[in-house]
Amino acid sequence: MKYLVVLLAVAGIVVSAMALHVHYMDPSQAPPCAVTERFDCGAVNHSRFAVFPPRTFDEPPTGGHHIPVATVGIIGYVLIAAFALAGWRWLAFQAALIGFLCASFLSYLEAFVLEKWCIYCLWSQGILTAILLVTGIMLAAHRMSAQRFER
Repeated sequence: MKYLVVLLAVAGIVVSAMALHVHYMDPSQAPPCAVTERFDCGAVNHSRFAVFPPRTFDEPPTGGHHIPVATVGIIGYVLIAAFALAGWRWLAFQAALIGFLCASFLSYLEAFVLEKWCIYCLWSQGILTAILLVTGIMLAAHRMSAQRFER
């Protein structure tokens, strides 16, 4: 099962890298993921929430010291994969839970603040949900087998 987590994490790295590519694109160009008026990852990835910490309202788009959220996602996926490969189920689960909660908050911002959706962000949310489920199942299976041997 740990290889499934690693495979999902690699898929998450690819999706985050594609979102990072859109983040560094010229905002005047139409990104390849601008499908409809509601699904426009260019608008999402150039918003003030696309960086950590978020830009203030009076800050220029190129000002300040900020890390793109997609870069944070790539680092998170690498950590999840490393924890899973090392056999550290609990840390992999915790990293997946933190990633899932962060992605959920970003989905909230997309839905209710920006009112636009990013296809890459939705894919990342789905991948993190799958990783969270798989790591949770791995933890539960390991604990159940450990309890069986104690008896």
